[in-house]
Amino acid sequence: MPNLRERIRADIAKNRQRIRELGPGLITGGAGDDPAGIVTYTMVGAATGFSQLWLLLLSTPMMIAIQNIVARIAIVTGKSLPEITNAFYSKKLTILMSAVLATANILTIGADLNGIAAILHIATGFPTVYFLIPVTALIAGLITFGKYRTVKRVLIWLTAVLGVYIVSAILAKPPLLTLLRDTFVPQFQTSAAWVIAALGLMGTTISPYLLFWQASEEREEKKSVVQADEVGFDTVVGMAWSNLLAYAMIVAGAAMLYGTHADIQDVSTLAQTLEPAAGKYAFALFSLGILVAGFLAVPVLAGSTAYAVADTFGWREGMDYRVSDAKGFYIVFVGSLIVGDAIDMMPQLSVVDALYYSQVLDGMLIPVLIGIALMVGRNRAVMGEFTITRFENLFALLAMAVTLALSGVMIYQWLQ
Repeated sequence: MPNLRERIRADIAKNRQRIRELGPGLITGGAGDDPAGIVTYTMVGAATGFSQLWLLLLSTPMMIAIQNIVARIAIVTGKSLPEITNAFYSKKLTILMSAVLATANILTIGADLNGIAAILHIATGFPTVYFLIPVTALIAGLITFGKYRTVKRVLIWLTAVLGVYIVSAILAKPPLLTLLRDTFVPQFQTSAAWVIAALGLMGTTISPYLLFWQASEEREEKKSVVQADEVGFDTVVGMAWSNLLAYAMIVAGAAMLYGTHADIQDVSTLAQTLEPAAGKYAFALFSLGILVAGFLAVPVLAGSTAYAVADTFGWREGMDYRVSDAKGFYIVFVGSLIVGDAIDMMPQLSVVDALYYSQVLDGMLIPVLIGIALMVGRNRAVMGEFTITRFENLFALLAMAVTLALSGVMIYQWLQ
């Protein structure tokens, strides 16, 4: 009995420690549901009802596998993906990879900042342009002058607040039997609207910037190689949370907007469409979620850009450094936010365009990143006993195949 009691106590202590160490994976998962993603997921529900929920279920193990691989590589090697491609492949490939990532991220930053400003505009009546610079300055100040531990605590709390979307889905009162059927029974439709929505769902769920961010954060937080096996729990929680939120967004969009033929262009038109359909309480929850998601995702987008560029050129990087000790890193971080603001002020480039082109670039980049991660993760000379598992190998390959097909279709549509 004493031995059993001690084992139970040890297990409880271990699980409590696991919860305390939740961070990079949870933040990464929450950041995947940014304002741009919220619009996409809600539009998927509005356009296709509940028929694509099974795709979201399938993408969950893909996300877990890919994020686990890149996080473990970062801890074991002490290197990021750009540093590894510099060392084992080609610096030109690294520069191209980082340039594509930075371009896609900045376009998404512009769309997300616009989403935050649009909600504030609806709430106050002031033009969106009045909010862009103050919001950008607040995010830049939080990261640039706040200590990383403080930033991490803020980001984790923001991740938890995104649970308002689960409440919104419940308030929408979806039909339970239809929900269960479409979640677990795959179905395909050949209509253009259904296919485009499916591409948008997969492209939004598996995003390159999430790989860069979590890998960099795991490397900063876990200094020992023996901690490489600890990333699994954090990653599973983060990715499951991310897709649970996405699931709720699709359910809410389907329950409130499917069949209404609503013309949704951006966060502003989506919010205005939802208000009469959802009621004031659900609309308030939706608006709160947009604000929280934006403040969570924009630092992750800008941070992943700064990490990638700094690692490509060998600069000192990390949010534990002072600005004076990592000037290049912080210049890229703040510069990404400023360029994102500039995009919002360009009348010739709409938010919809920014979302579309960023998705095209992400679609082209993610199979390359998965391929590099698989080659390194399988290399026993590099990874030792921490090589990738069969689960990770299977679902990473499946994700690579899906995103390659996604890239081909998106490029084809882009050229038409």
